[in-house]
Amino acid sequence: MALQAVVLIAYFASLLPLAVLGLHRLALVWLRTRPDPDAEPEVLDTWPMVTVQVPLYNERYVAERIIGAVAALDYPRDRLEIQVLDDSTDDTRDRVDRVAHRLRQAGAPIEVLRREQRVGFKAGALEAGMRRARGSLIAVLDADFVPEPDFLRRMVPWFREDVGMVQARWGHLNAEESWLTRAQATLLDGHFVTEHGARYRSGRWFNFNGTAGVWRRQAIEDAGGWEHDTLTEDLDLSYRAQLAGWRFVYRDEVVVRAELPADMGAFKAQQNRWARGGIQVARKLLGRIWRSRVPLRLKVEASFHLLSNLAYPLLVALAALLPFAVWARGSGVAPALLGLDVVLFLAATVSVFVFYGAAVLHLGGRGTGVRLWGLPVVMALGLGLAIAQTRAVWQGVTGSVGCFARTPKKGGASRREGYGARSDRVLVLEALMAVWQLVGLGWAVQMGWVASLPFMALFAAGYLAVVLQAVIDAGRSRGRRADRTVRLAASRDGGGAPRRQGTRVLDPR
Repeated sequence: MALQAVVLIAYFASLLPLAVLGLHRLALVWLRTRPDPDAEPEVLDTWPMVTVQVPLYNERYVAERIIGAVAALDYPRDRLEIQVLDDSTDDTRDRVDRVAHRLRQAGAPIEVLRREQRVGFKAGALEAGMRRARGSLIAVLDADFVPEPDFLRRMVPWFREDVGMVQARWGHLNAEESWLTRAQATLLDGHFVTEHGARYRSGRWFNFNGTAGVWRRQAIEDAGGWEHDTLTEDLDLSYRAQLAGWRFVYRDEVVVRAELPADMGAFKAQQNRWARGGIQVARKLLGRIWRSRVPLRLKVEASFHLLSNLAYPLLVALAALLPFAVWARGSGVAPALLGLDVVLFLAATVSVFVFYGAAVLHLGGRGTGVRLWGLPVVMALGLGLAIAQTRAVWQGVTGSVGCFARTPKKGGASRREGYGARSDRVLVLEALMAVWQLVGLGWAVQMGWVASLPFMALFAAGYLAVVLQAVIDAGRSRGRRADRTVRLAASRDGGGAPRRQGTRVLDPR
């Protein structure tokens, strides 16, 4: 009986913090209903100078698309400056030079800046570009985003005197490509619509998302500038700017669509960077936030925000313990705890459906019902990522800053042509966890614990989906490598290895 008691204690120790996080999600849903604090934009007599920065690193499939989109921005040409911050090492450089030259000939104010060394990754590129920038406002657009022509005209009027940054909502170019992109779209909609909306409307701090936003240059400088001692330079700068007294504005109605990662490896690499960087920012700034004189509600919300990825180790522990907890309850240990178990589990799980369901209902449109029915898939995906994200959290707590791993994009290329993601080292652990969840599911069926079956099925489905999709994508990646080998051999047979064209290097340092 002692073993069963230990299992239940560990189980509840994992479940209770997850229930608290669930109640916090419900609080955000409620805060989202508050009125918009900035109901009307400013009326501008003169448009301010804006520098649009487009950081690039090996983006052959999307570089021309984003450069064309920023060149088409409907903003006074004499008040606009476009910086293409190209750190690429592949043929992206040639593509960038060609399209930039063509658009300059057509009158677009585009400058291509290159650094001799990729110091600081994206943050270093933005910092170097800002030293040459002429704008009092700095817009940042990543390579996989496609702004509408009126993006700046809709964002700039929200810059009242106390506003340091205005963030637009991310939309999705390829949400219907697969089950994975559909689930990602819902995850991001929950973050922007519910999370950002709640924090902004309630006067709490929220973050710039690295792209699809516009900064006041003075706010960046007051915060100490771009720093590259974390993998999430956007989150880091956001909190430093708000500590410096600047207010942020979120515009839910301004949408900039972007390409979602199309394969599991790319998606996990992106999530890993965000989780690891988030913990790094918590290590760097959370003490400073609590020592500041800002209101307690801001400190509490910042803690929930910056420490939210600690949920992943708890989910791993919960998944490992869940079959044992079913066994312990079946052994007759502390049957009175069953009611508490149900309450905590509902707080930890139902809140997820409410959180993302609120975002789906707010956006509305065609397919709302289908997206609501797909919420269990969204939750399963989050559960299936828990092992990989736990590794990221551990790296954020104990490791160095790490390398900024670019999320591969494919633009209009086929899956066999696009950039591939790096191999996934935790796949075996995820496969073992999937097997363990299936064993636990069978165990629960045998014991007749029907109430546990839906949640155990979600855990099992999540790990199985992550593993199987990763295996499928690995097969496609091998196909890409084989195709490249064949093309390289053919090019050599036809007249030697391809020669690299020289390009002019501008070092903005």
